Amino acid sequence: MRSRHPRRVLERRRRALARVTILPVPSSGYAPDGGISTRQVAEVTLPRSELERIWSPEYLERLARTYWHFLSRISLGLLRVLYTKSSREVVLAARPLVLLRFRAPRYEIESDGGTVTWPIDDGLLVARSGRARGYLCLSVKRPASQRDAAEITATVTSEVVSFYPAIAGWGWFARVGRWIYNQTQLRVHVIVTHAFLRSLANLELQRSVVGALTRAARPRSPAASRDRAER
Repeated sequence: MRSRHPRRVLERRRRALARVTILPVPSSGYAPDGGISTRQVAEVTLPRSELERIWSPEYLERLARTYWHFLSRISLGLLRVLYTKSSREVVLAARPLVLLRFRAPRYEIESDGGTVTWPIDDGLLVARSGRARGYLCLSVKRPASQRDAAEITATVTSEVVSFYPAIAGWGWFARVGRWIYNQTQLRVHVIVTHAFLRSLANLELQRSVVGALTRAARPRSPAASRDRAER
């Protein structure tokens, strides 16, 4: 990956509408049966007027879309996200190389926050024992104590629960396999997630592909109902 030009970095920081702080939290932990859970947390401080502008179910869906878009962009297009009515597939270039397949997202909306959850289905990176188990979720929460403040610090959390990595193996190899997973997939996941959280400083959220929570449903052409791909 090319190093970013200092002037471009300064310019992005100058244009940033929010400040992002990555919180030091335990990054991962293993369950006795081999499932791994990992969590990354950031505080996003922004003007109250900006938060009120985007504090709606529609923008929770756009945050989810931004996550997948960021994944494709940071991988230089090698990773693509394919959308269907019942799934989200992270593929390496194209099918049949489906690395991760999630079921359609579930949304939970409350007055002080919201969560989008993608149940893990299967994929090349998922062990056979881990199919249809675990989930990935993004959540946003605002503190009630700062409701009338000029600036508000919201908490954004990315969490993977009960993921069973295929690379970790089983039996006598599991101890070595976990070390390999920790040094490869897990490390990359943490780096990418932290980079995604930092990117929220610009508050540039992508338009949703599906539009399940869009306030005003727009008419769609027949082609819009087909599988959609992150490009």
